[in-house]
Amino acid sequence: MEHDYKLTYFNGRGLAEPIRLLFAYARVDYKDVRIEKEQWLSVKPTTPFGKVPVLEVNGKKVGQSVAICRFLARKWNLVGNSDWDALQCDMLVDALGDLKQQVAQYRMEQDPAKKEEKKQELIKNTIPYYLQKFEQVLKENDGYLVSGQLTWADFQYAASLENFELIFGKEALDQYPHLKALKEKIFDLPGVKEWVAERPVTEF
Repeated sequence: MEHDYKLTYFNGRGLAEPIRLLFAYARVDYKDVRIEKEQWLSVKPTTPFGKVPVLEVNGKKVGQSVAICRFLARKWNLVGNSDWDALQCDMLVDALGDLKQQVAQYRMEQDPAKKEEKKQELIKNTIPYYLQKFEQVLKENDGYLVSGQLTWADFQYAASLENFELIFGKEALDQYPHLKALKEKIFDLPGVKEWVAERPVTEF
């Protein structure tokens, strides 16, 4: 059965980009609806939980970016070969979410002194702690996150690593060669490569 997909998000990569990367990889058409900030107040009440991204599947709406990715991953066989593989995907995506939350807290901090304090804590402790662990996982799984094969977790990481380089500089991944290689490998996949070359240029 053919599905009709519509993805709604702001005009940026953000939480929607892993979803867009999955659509690009699967070469499945969807409507990429981008709303401007001033439209948000009128769109917000129409979303399941007052947030975007929202995916509409044949007119039915679903929210939560990770849940959407997991749904598409099951559809396109990107959850590994077993329940254990699927669990590893979930664990690694959740761990990445913990790190992203701490980076977001730093970026949203208004007080300059506190912001600098948070940045130093991130750079010295939090980021190396997580990235070393992620690097080790890739090393043990032949350059992928789960059981030496492509899964939706790899797409989540690639999108986040792109933003990470934007925030902290291109050289931020130099000491994590496996993470850097994963990002490049995902962005070089057929379908994804074309999307990345053609997608709207946005800051984040």
